[in-house]
Amino acid sequence: MKAGAGRKMPEPQTRRSRTARLAIIAALACGVLSAALPSACFSARIKDIAYVNGVRPNVLIGYGLVVGLKRTGDKVQTVFTTQTLANMLEKMGVIVDPTMTKINNVAAVMVTAELPPFARVGNKIDVTVSSMGDASSLEGGVLVMTPLRGGDSQTYAVAQGAITVGGFATGGQGGSVQKNHPTVGRIANGAIVEQEIEYAALKGETVVISLKRSDFTNARKVVERINNIFEGCASAQDGGTISLTVPWELKENPVKFLSIIENLEVKPDNQAKIVVDEKTGTIVIGEDVRIATVGISHGNISVQIKETKNVSQPMPFSGGRTVVTPDTEIRVEEDKGHFYYMEEGTSIKELVNALNAIGVSTRDVIIILQTIKASGALNAELEVI
Repeated sequence: MKAGAGRKMPEPQTRRSRTARLAIIAALACGVLSAALPSACFSARIKDIAYVNGVRPNVLIGYGLVVGLKRTGDKVQTVFTTQTLANMLEKMGVIVDPTMTKINNVAAVMVTAELPPFARVGNKIDVTVSSMGDASSLEGGVLVMTPLRGGDSQTYAVAQGAITVGGFATGGQGGSVQKNHPTVGRIANGAIVEQEIEYAALKGETVVISLKRSDFTNARKVVERINNIFEGCASAQDGGTISLTVPWELKENPVKFLSIIENLEVKPDNQAKIVVDEKTGTIVIGEDVRIATVGISHGNISVQIKETKNVSQPMPFSGGRTVVTPDTEIRVEEDKGHFYYMEEGTSIKELVNALNAIGVSTRDVIIILQTIKASGALNAELEVI
């Protein structure tokens, strides 16, 4: 009797069947992962919606002189310019009478800058130079050494260098031409940090982060997202403040802990809001803005927004049931005979598109939006800037 006789051998599994099974398992795994992870298209990192308390830039300010101008500096009536020039020359051993100084290639300026967090001695920062007197242009000028002080009157940086102006001004007997703003310029890497600012935010066992826009829902989402990684680490103090306890395994490396926290993604809850700039006629509308049933008449424009019902009737003896679904209809009519019809929900975006389609001006759209808000039919915040 041959070996194996009397036993039923298992059916061979083909390569195609094994591949199909692996594909199904992979698809199920991907489905589970995609359900567990937040959507990348609608998510934001915590670092984009919040910041660590205490980690912020500090503003600096200083007063100085710009020299080397080509007859575009301050005039004689700008007294403080000649006095500053005389004081600077006196420190260099040159005694002059401020009242006898008549030069127009010098301008008094205000120098401003931002000292970034964790800036160290020797780092360079950009500065902005702005004319204080009646200089017509700072083009071609050089800022002489100017101390930059903080709110505590201490010097944190020193600025000096050639100024870059993004404009020009010229003129003659036939007229004058000006482009952009020639009395304000910048110096890239024009200041050297001379004193550091200590930050105590990373030295304790707790760290506080604040949302850039206070919202109770977003605070809850951030806390839940952080606690999914570090259990019991985060707690919300209010709608904009979240307290973090540094885990014991990362107490010696708080930078790594905050790096992990700020790169976590959450799906923020956006506020329904419309921003209107009446000066330029600009309208910015959020996607969550909705309007209720309302009728509008503006000039020769008639707008009707109302809810309708679609009835789905099954075939006879099919065993189905009648389904009634609410829809929304927007009608925008004008005397020229234009007619528009929309369904599947009402958004302010659809209304604006319908108004634009018949040539309604942006100014009229702004008036219509303000009127809808006043009637209580606009479920969003309308901000006019």
